[in-house]
Amino acid sequence: MIDPRLRDRVAVITGTDNALGIGAAIARALARQQVRLLLVNPPGSSDHLTPALRADGHTAHAITADLADPAAPALIYDQAEAQLGPVEILVNNAAHNDPDTFTRARGASTVTAASLDAHHTVNTRAPALLMAEHHRRHQQRRADWGRIITLSTDAADGAPGEISYWATKNALESLSRSAAAEFGPAGITVNIIAPGPVQTGWISRDMSTRFAEFSPLGRVGHPDDIADIAVFLASHQARWLTGQTLYAGGGKRMT
Repeated sequence: MIDPRLRDRVAVITGTDNALGIGAAIARALARQQVRLLLVNPPGSSDHLTPALRADGHTAHAITADLADPAAPALIYDQAEAQLGPVEILVNNAAHNDPDTFTRARGASTVTAASLDAHHTVNTRAPALLMAEHHRRHQQRRADWGRIITLSTDAADGAPGEISYWATKNALESLSRSAAAEFGPAGITVNIIAPGPVQTGWISRDMSTRFAEFSPLGRVGHPDDIADIAVFLASHQARWLTGQTLYAGGGKRMT
């Protein structure tokens, strides 16, 4: 068995409140590698994951934070350091998605300044500020190893129906590549996972059948499919990868 060399590393993961979601799956997968976790969820959300992880013998803490607040990143890192120690792995998973369009396509709302801002603050600005905070503290303690993993979407180039979501994810990919270029000398790799359709509770049976036709593997994704990629990107074995976008859609972009 390959040793990813992650035991006792400290990770911050945003957006783990959906028990069926990608963030929760990444948390479970990293916990199995003995990574110590700080889980960041939105205010008012329920945390069923932390007790389950602790029951299995893992080290995990959870906090709530409003990622639309520009002060949140520093507070998150303060909490992580107080409870677990210096943060070495950051997983930017949390996202805001409220479909909007230019033309009211598919019954979605029309793009407004408010819809653009709501997506931008959580999907683009918050991850950028978290990356900046990660790098700042990394430099302060003169560390030489770090991982940042960003969750995007395979539709970040643009598509009908979710204009603000796609656009802010595209911007996040650009920010992540810039971070990879700037953080590399400090030993921090920054990579992007761009999933296709993943069953996190929103895909109906009919949708699943339709989406499966776009994958040579004949199915939709499962959160564990994405979580295993995240573990790899955090691992020692991914040390020579940075600034890359990994499209994780079962070959969907081939069709």
